[in-house]
Amino acid sequence: MTRIDRRALFTSGAAAALLAAAGGSVNASPKAGGVLRLAVPREHGMLEQAARGAVYDTLTEIAPDGLLRGELATSWLSAPDARAWTFDLREGVTFHDGRQLTAEDAAASLNVLGATGLEVRAATALGSHQLLLELEQPNPHLPYLLADADHIIAPRGARHVPLAEAVGTGCYRVERAQEDRHFRASKVAGHYKAGTAGWADTVEIIVIPDASVRAEALRDGYVDVAALPEPRGVLKRGEFLYHPSSRDMALAARHDVGIPRKVGQRAPLDDGRIAERWWRV
Repeated sequence: MTRIDRRALFTSGAAAALLAAAGGSVNASPKAGGVLRLAVPREHGMLEQAARGAVYDTLTEIAPDGLLRGELATSWLSAPDARAWTFDLREGVTFHDGRQLTAEDAAASLNVLGATGLEVRAATALGSHQLLLELEQPNPHLPYLLADADHIIAPRGARHVPLAEAVGTGCYRVERAQEDRHFRASKVAGHYKAGTAGWADTVEIIVIPDASVRAEALRDGYVDVAALPEPRGVLKRGEFLYHPSSRDMALAARHDVGIPRKVGQRAPLDDGRIAERWWRV
């Protein structure tokens, strides 16, 4: 396949109309609204990573500048030996099905079987919004490790579900999804991150295995951001935004996409949080 099948590209029913570019947008102030459409390859689990980053939250988050901040946790304290940690959870947070987040959900999500690599001996709810994590070994870096996408918080610990059934506390609620093919989600109204993240009204992710076809989809306005290994070919330098640069690129975007001043470098697609961090101008 070397040309785009314009009728079949968004088989999920996503809009495929060409949107006019609106000028440069690097480092512009975030703007709410619009649809952010991403094209990713099938390998490396990029669709899964970006989709789950939109739907789920973790206790902590590492910002694009590398600084640790609370997400579902508002504060934490360790015992002197760093083997027991107490986390206070954000109150008033609801899952996409309307149920309130509690420490029981966090404990179930971070139990000894689910918290891979953390060596959690026991995860216990001390109250409705306080969590105790007891470790097998001292670990002063636990809050940083909890920011990893492997440690998402799900209702009653139900983390390993198909994307179409995913229910989290993230900025976006799943509308429809098909593994390794496409994903569409809408912004959650009144989310606790409103005004700081989750700018687009709708996020769409589509898998396009061929890099040249992803580039064509970007050029022709079918998608707004594409994971691309290089800017040559159908793309002309100067007409698109490249991250990190046109010489060493991972992502290319149209000029009507807002890119944060700093982009997370730990994993592809802005540490999997591209859906909530990038915006449409």
